[in-house]
Amino acid sequence: MDRRQQKTRTAIFQAFSSLLAEKSYNHITVQEIIDRANVGRTTFYDHFETKDELLKALCENLFGHIISSAEDSTHTHGLYSNNSAPESIFCHLLQHLQENDNNVLGLLSCESSEIFLRHFKNSLNELIQNQFVNQNRKNNKDIPSDFLINHISGSFVEMVLWWIKGRMKQTPTELDRYFRSVIEPIL
Repeated sequence: MDRRQQKTRTAIFQAFSSLLAEKSYNHITVQEIIDRANVGRTTFYDHFETKDELLKALCENLFGHIISSAEDSTHTHGLYSNNSAPESIFCHLLQHLQENDNNVLGLLSCESSEIFLRHFKNSLNELIQNQFVNQNRKNNKDIPSDFLINHISGSFVEMVLWWIKGRMKQTPTELDRYFRSVIEPIL
């Protein structure tokens, strides 16, 4: 994708995100996105066939970046003054959420949050399977992996919602400690 296409795509994402902060997904029209992004209808449809496809791409972009950043311990975004990333991938993930790149926390708590929460949970599933269930599982081997993955990712999403609603009073390190103390005995 060339620079011009990337710039257009970014403008569409930003327009869509700002509209989502104002009203529910179902009440947003493609015309409103086009107007806010200041692009033509043809340009919009060159990038996305439907509003649903735009939503999916936005979620993949946001959560894909956060998940891949958390998996890459060298990718710290300047979060660590001593240049050492945290031991826990959950803590790293929470720190990226705390940075609130592209207003991800606003999207997770907006009127259309259920859509974003579902995509966020789905993004977590692969991370949890690769990092925990497939590698470190010592307990409950008779419980199906997909059940454990669903349970852990669902718990993590609910914890993030609890954190957002509580105005993020806890540090990512504290939340990580809470979460791991509940999850590790299961694995």
